[in-house]
Amino acid sequence: MNGLQKVFAECFMRSTGWTYSNLARLFMRLFVGIMLLQFGVRHLVNFNQLADTFPAVLGMSSETSLIIDIIIEVGCSVMIMLGCLTRVMCIPPILAMLVAEYFVLHDMVSNLPVYGLDSTDPGYLPIMFIGIYIYLLIAGPGKISFDYLMTIYFLSLEEKSEEEVLEDV
Repeated sequence: MNGLQKVFAECFMRSTGWTYSNLARLFMRLFVGIMLLQFGVRHLVNFNQLADTFPAVLGMSSETSLIIDIIIEVGCSVMIMLGCLTRVMCIPPILAMLVAEYFVLHDMVSNLPVYGLDSTDPGYLPIMFIGIYIYLLIAGPGKISFDYLMTIYFLSLEEKSEEEVLEDV
């Protein structure tokens, strides 16, 4: 191997060996949490104006639908940002986004071309949220989370050594 090949090989080997997956999962949790939290806070602040006009879904009243939506948007967002019960807390937003996409936005985007959504269409946002939440559901919270700390704690109750505890995680 000549000098240039060694430099490229070293560069590729170092860049593929170093992974920041836990930091990436933290970023994704914070990003999606803040993005959905802003909708929840906006709905909470404008509750009186939205209570009568919010779409009623699944046989619930507008006010009930709005309350459940706020609980999902605020509560689950905070829990996901903290990394507390992350996989469980991803399920309600996925369901809320499916409801928003199907029951609410379905009528608004009925005249779309066959090839799919445009980034300016209102149905684009719920689909993006669903994708991010499914990623978090599969990937989990990572080591920079409350879930990880609780896992370490519960495993330590089994009186294992630190190496055995970390090996189990």
